[in-house]
Amino acid sequence: MSSRWSDAVRHALPLRLGLWYAGLFTLGSVALLVVTYSLLSTTLVRRDHEVLEDMLARYRSEYQRAGLTGLNALIEADEGEGLHERLLVRLVGPQPELEHSTHPPSWGAFDLSRLDGPPAQRDGWISIESPDDGSVLEVGTARLAEGVLVQVGRSSRVRDELLANFRAHAIEVAIALVLLAVVGGIAIAHGALAPVRDMQATAGTILRTRRYTARVPTRGTRDPLDQLGARINEMLGQIETLVGGMRGALDNVAHDLRTPLTRFRNVAESALTSGQSGAAEEALARAVEEADRVGATLTALMDVSEAEAGTMRLNRDHVALDAVVREAMALHEDEADDRRLSLTWTGSPELTLWADRTRLRQVVANLIENAVKYTEPGGRVSIEAVDLGHAIALTVRDTGIGIAPEHLPLVWDRLYRADPARSPRGLGLGLSLVKAIVEAHGGHVSASSAIGGGSVFTVTLPTARRQDPHPLTSS
Repeated sequence: MSSRWSDAVRHALPLRLGLWYAGLFTLGSVALLVVTYSLLSTTLVRRDHEVLEDMLARYRSEYQRAGLTGLNALIEADEGEGLHERLLVRLVGPQPELEHSTHPPSWGAFDLSRLDGPPAQRDGWISIESPDDGSVLEVGTARLAEGVLVQVGRSSRVRDELLANFRAHAIEVAIALVLLAVVGGIAIAHGALAPVRDMQATAGTILRTRRYTARVPTRGTRDPLDQLGARINEMLGQIETLVGGMRGALDNVAHDLRTPLTRFRNVAESALTSGQSGAAEEALARAVEEADRVGATLTALMDVSEAEAGTMRLNRDHVALDAVVREAMALHEDEADDRRLSLTWTGSPELTLWADRTRLRQVVANLIENAVKYTEPGGRVSIEAVDLGHAIALTVRDTGIGIAPEHLPLVWDRLYRADPARSPRGLGLGLSLVKAIVEAHGGHVSASSAIGGGSVFTVTLPTARRQDPHPLTSS
């Protein structure tokens, strides 16, 4: 039975939290009761002492005013008025002889002979314990002139009964608090873990249906669990978008890879069946071209994966940005001429980056290719670079068809194509490769666009002065 209970506690988070809450609440409540009891006891003792000290001071003043006769008369008057019902009052004359003594009849168990001891033992406070109930008689002594003593005492019996009554009720209150703490703790833990149960239900729905449309219910508060649910929903939205993009791109991937492979096969079969050496050489050249296209596609996919995983190797060196941009422009000048596009570059020849030259050329070439591809004939594509001091901003601007606002944040995703019906066929790897390489260099990318208003892509990369402790110097 104990093993079954321990397993239930170990595997039930709400129960464990509830028990922890109950334990802490109970400890706090018990501590509060103990402190309250201690303060009450101290207060009652102090009050009793104050009563006795007030009586002694009153009698001292009367003795100083009217002597022993007046003091004896005041004590008798107080007794007649009932002020001595719970007090012991003794007046010892100068002989010494007992002039007056009064105490409640129930105090017979106290050994009052201790009050008749030597004068040295009667100064200050004297405590006499009752053997019957353990109560204590506390007696204060005032030594007056000419050897006169006034003794006033009070029993702790009333105080002890009050404290005992407090202890009895405190135990009842403690039991009620424990029960309340357990029930309240489990209820609070159950309510606090409601967002976790919602997350669990959402995860179960996704696992069961294999769809990412389910979302965690949120309340829009600043509660950490509610914010965690919101972040999970954002993550699910990104996963859903990525999965949707991958599904939409699978057809393009299959088509773009199937077409060159089919051509490769057809060319090879034609070469085998033609029997002409010249035709075979031409077919082999075309086959190599198609194989290169397949290899380039697969290489791009691998490059993006390596960069996103942080395993891309960069052969950094001092790179003149002007030379890299002109090399990339040369790759697309023919296509730009065919489409009657104006392709211009504005930048200082002295701009230098600490980067991988090959990867940097890929970045610039992909941005130019993207701009040329989506710019209508007669348009413009301009490349410019600005030295920001700590970094260099490279901007590729075009007058193309533009990108819709809802698609703009997604253009950097792998295999994402905003509108396949309006754009040339492709795998959607160019911009994702650009982003991956730039971030591998410690930079960042951004884009702005409007439908029919062209697009602007900006790459910001750290300069050689920031990355290299020994910057390039002129001779």
